[in-house]
Parts: sequence; structure tokens; C-alpha cells
Amino acid sequence: VQLQAFGGGLVQVGGSLRLSCAASGGTFSSYGMGWFRQAPGKEREFVAAIKWSGGSTYYADSVKGRFTISRDNAKNTVYLQMNSLKPGDTAVYYCAAVRSGLIAAGTSTYDYWGQGTLVTVSS
Repeated sequence: VQLQAFGGGLVQVGGSLRLSCAASGGTFSSYGMGWFRQAPGKEREFVAAIKWSGGSTYYADSVKGRFTISRDNAKNTVYLQMNSLKPGDTAVYYCAAVRSGLIAAGTSTYDYWGQGTLVTVSS
């Protein structure tokens, strides 16, 4: 399974971005999907996850109410809509897939990872 994340960029505080992650080579519709991020000098952290069906989602407290994860199984793509961005959201964002199809927050749970896309929030 190959995952490619894109949509990152430079945005001002309070702005919005939508990240996309396109999957190929596997059965996307059966995978749980997650977004993680890693800021310079910090460990990779969980951001959001969505069940294979799209029926359940889960968010880190730091992004709850500002970020929305969604998926389009017909397009083999998962999205992360990010609103009200803050400087603390600056990081490389990674998408990941878990074969179980369930929601997961631990990095070690995921089976496949994309290459990451940089989000920079400028004040």
C-alpha cells in the first residue's frame, strides 16, 4: 500500500488548510486511517483517525473542534480539514493506514505510512 499526503503549505494564524492522502495498491475501503504530525524536535503525535466505514472518528484534544477527518472510499482518499490554525499546529503531517479497519491512536498500531506534508502556521 502506498500513501501520498499532500495539501500542506504556509498559512496564517486562524487560516484553514485541507490535507489529502491518496492510497493505492491496497484495499483502502477496509483500512482504518489516521493523521499524525511531528513538529521539529518532538515525537510524532496522533491527530485524528477514522474507521474504515467513515462512521466513527476520533481526535486528539488539541485539535478537537478545529480539525475534521473524512474519507471518500470511492476515491481512495482521506482528508483532514484544518480550521482555526495555530502556530502550535506547525508540523509535518503524515497519513497512515491500519489493516484492522478500526480507529487507532498509537503510532505502532498502523501498518502503512505516507511520506508527510509540511504545514507551517505563521503568526
